[in-house]
Parts: sequence; structure tokens; C-alpha cells
Amino acid sequence: MTRIRGILLLLLASLTFTAQGSCPEWSDARAGQEITRLRAQIDEWNKAYWQSGSSEVSDDEFDQLNAQLKQWQHCFSKDAEESDVPRLNGTVVHPVAHTGVRKLKDSFAVSQWMNGKTDLWVQPKVDGVAITLVYRNGKLTQAISRGNGLAGEDWTDKVRQIPAIPKTVQGLLANSVLQGELFLLQEGHVQQQMGGMNARSKVAGAMLRKADSALLDELAVFIWAWPDGPAQMSQRLTLLHDAGFPLVAEYSHPVKDISDVTAQRQRWFSSPLPFATDGVVVRTAKEPEARHWLPGEGTWVAAWKYPPVTQIAEVKSIEFSVGRTGKVAVVALLEPVLLDDKQVRRVNIGSLNRLKEWDIVAGDRLSISLAGQGIPRVDNVAWRTMDRAKPKPPQGTFNFMTCYWASEECQPQFLARLAWVGQQLHVDGVGEALWRLLHETHRFEHLFSWLTLSEAQLRQTPGISPDRARLLWHKFDLAKQQPFRQWLLALGIPLNQKAIAALSGYTWEKLLMMDPEEWQKLPMTGKTKTSQLLRWLADPHVVKLAQWLAMQGIAGFKA
Repeated sequence: MTRIRGILLLLLASLTFTAQGSCPEWSDARAGQEITRLRAQIDEWNKAYWQSGSSEVSDDEFDQLNAQLKQWQHCFSKDAEESDVPRLNGTVVHPVAHTGVRKLKDSFAVSQWMNGKTDLWVQPKVDGVAITLVYRNGKLTQAISRGNGLAGEDWTDKVRQIPAIPKTVQGLLANSVLQGELFLLQEGHVQQQMGGMNARSKVAGAMLRKADSALLDELAVFIWAWPDGPAQMSQRLTLLHDAGFPLVAEYSHPVKDISDVTAQRQRWFSSPLPFATDGVVVRTAKEPEARHWLPGEGTWVAAWKYPPVTQIAEVKSIEFSVGRTGKVAVVALLEPVLLDDKQVRRVNIGSLNRLKEWDIVAGDRLSISLAGQGIPRVDNVAWRTMDRAKPKPPQGTFNFMTCYWASEECQPQFLARLAWVGQQLHVDGVGEALWRLLHETHRFEHLFSWLTLSEAQLRQTPGISPDRARLLWHKFDLAKQQPFRQWLLALGIPLNQKAIAALSGYTWEKLLMMDPEEWQKLPMTGKTKTSQLLRWLADPHVVKLAQWLAMQGIAGFKA
């Protein structure tokens, strides 16, 4: 239940198509270099986390990059021992070892694990730091950090300063060993909306700083194990509740099958809780004798984590596209990852300047999350590959006045303009793919060459049936009858819709006769916009297209 960095092999809850799932095609030399770099970084993060309580990366990022390191080591048979051992000085032996929990990737795996087991209970997987509490003769005598599961650091003095942890107990608890999660108390924490908020890093920081921390007043403990305690779970929960550990009784529920677990998991995920969580834990009430407990061998308990708020995704390639106005957009194609039940294969980087700022190349690992309306976004570059082969953007200079005429260099913007033209002239059912096919087949000279295609020519287009050719020809013919303002939009006149609407009744000839003061009277048309507009009207390519449209008898252009 805790972020114990590097002790046990991290079994990341993820689907089989996550970016960590395949082995990179590296030489042994490069594999060794990449693994050494990532291992050194993880060791550095471990040191900062465990020795000073600071966290330079989010918990999700650390967990996933650590899993990536293990996967690389497995791929290239590299020794994982160095990165498995955090740099701790934990010498206080636990009276009972911490076993850890087996992490299961989905509901099917949880159902399989539950099969044949009885007296099962579900609890929230509280997001904090694992701890052992030792009571002797009714008094709290020791508090030990988890460490490597067998020994940890002495946190007794700090724990005694936490008001929420009982310093004295009675009855069966008077001489007991308890294991639980030290966590940050929160009011109305909704995991689905708020994520983990690095709660466990804050707890670790409060416990590891030498100076006293005011944050100790905001800590509490969720007891999830009472080794050699009462056999009946109900009795265990009652005694813990009465002794001052109420949360475990409130948040432990019996379950019979996977539907019970799934329902409770979703309920806790979307409901206000007093702590951050990262999943649920299913456990059997019956446990082995404490003397048999060992790290990694907790067969009676399993975890089903929530999908992470962020995912680390490998960049497969960088793709560029040129929009109709000449703006170059950059997209990173990703190894598929799952975010909130959504498979993410690509993410928008933005502009060329943004790409340069991020310095992203194929092979980098990006931290991806979902923004509003479930749109993937890049939060940061989580890890950079050694091979920094820069992607090559489109050659040429593009802007709102380029690529009205077809050329190899102009292909992306020209196709984007064609798609825009089809939308403005209501040529329904003709998207960029069909425009591309028509252009490749009939070799358009300019943006409106399609207006001259005959039905017979359209029938010669590969993949176009006679019926569809007839329908297309009819749509193209109807486009000629669209009002002048739609043709201005199709041409890409640099005016907004309100300004264009104010030109009702105007013709191309009248537009050419307007002076700057007249243009500036239009809605949202200042001096800068007017200057841009006059440049556009005088552009030779635009002038030539307007003349061509006049020859075709398009309303507003013909003399």
C-alpha cells in the first residue's frame, strides 16, 4: 500500500499494450547505457525521497519509470540488484515482516485470485507510507518504517507526536504488532477528480525531516494487518475501532464475488474520502501465523489499482501537418497507453516552437494525462532517450496566402484548403481522403479545379462507382450556386464571420474599390487586420483565382 521504492519488483497495474510491454531494438552497448542512465536517475530520486522526504517526480511517474527500468533489465538480462535496493540505513528489525501485496492488473485477474477463497474483505488501498506499530504492556514502544520489509528506520519519536495515533491500548491490543499506512488526512478527497496529489511524498517528508513538522498534526494511520490477532475479522475490526483506530472498521467490507469488489472500488474512487487512495485491496480474513510472513509472500492479500491519472508513453514518431492557413501542427504518435478507459495513440504537441521548447524526439517518454473533455495532453517529458535524432519539419514557408496552387511542397496545405473549401461550399460527404484521391487522380492545378470535372471524369476515379460519380458531380454543380459570402470563406479571406456578413450585397469588384477606412468600419477589423486584408486582395494568386471564378460564372466574381 505504500510507495516502497525499489524493494520488491514493481508490478505495475497496466494493460498488455502499455508502452513498457515491448523490448526496444537496441544494441547491447546502447541497452547498457540507457539502463545505466535510468537506474542512476531512479537511485537519485530514491535518495531524495528516503533521505530528505522530497519528491522530484510524481508518484505515478516514478512507479512507471521504475517499471520501465525492470522491463529493460529483463529484455537485456541486466542485473537489477543495484536499483532494487534503496539507500537506507534501516537497521531496526520488524517483529513481523511486511509482505507487500500482489498487484493484479484487471477484474479478470482479481476474479481468478478470489476463486476458491472464502471470508474475503475489501479495503481501500490508502496512499501513504507503510509502518509497524509495536505495543507492549499497553504502551506504544516502537514505530518502524517499512524499509525493506524486514528492517526499517526508527520512527518512534515522530509517531509519538502524531495526535491521531493512540499511545496506549488495552486488552488483546496491549501486546500487539500492527501494520498500517501512515497517511495525510484530507477532507472530502475524491480520487477520481483529484488524483493522489503526491500525498505519500508529503508523509515521507514529514517523517524524514530531522526538525519537527506541523504536518504531523495532519497524519493518521489506517491499520491493515494485525499479525496473530483475533481469527474473526469482525472481532478484529471492533477491537481496533474501540482502541482508537476507527477507519479500518468503517472502510472494510465483506465481499463474495468480483461484482462486489468492482462496485465498492468504483464507489470509493468517486466518493469523498478522508485520504488519497490508489486502488483497493482484497484480503482473506484467515492469515498464516506471523512467523511465516516474508516480503513478497503475502498470498492472502492482493491489490487492484486504479488507472493512473498520468501514463508514461513512448514516442514512436513525430508527425507534422500544415493547416489551411499555413500553421504547422505537431503530433506525437505514441505506443498505445490506457487513460481512464481511453486508448491513447497520439497527442498534440502544438507548434514548431513548442516542439523545440519540449525537445521531443522518437524514443522519449512523455507523461500524458487527460485534459477537459478527455483530450490527451503532454504534462512533461518524463525521460529522454540518448539518441537525439531531431524530427524534420516540412520544408518551405507557409502562411495564410500560400498554396492556393498545387505543388509537391504545398501538398499538405493544399489538401487542408480543399477540405475547408468543401465545408464552406456545403459539398457534404467529401472529406480530406476523397479530396486527396480526386487530386491524385485528376491533378488539380489550383484550389477550384474540381469545378470543371465532368461526370465522365469522376467515373474514372478509382473506387468511385457510377452512382457516386453522378452524386458528386451534382454536389459540385450545386456548389457553384452558393452565395458570394460562402465563396469568400472558401477562398480564405482573412475576416471573421460577422465582418463577412456585413458585406452582404457586395461583389469582388466592390471589395477592390474599398479604402482602408471603409474596411475598418467592419466588426473586429482594425488597422492590422485591414493591412492583412489588403495584402491578401492584392496577392497575385488570389487575383488569378478570382478571375478564374469569374470565368466560371460564379456570382459576385463575374463582371
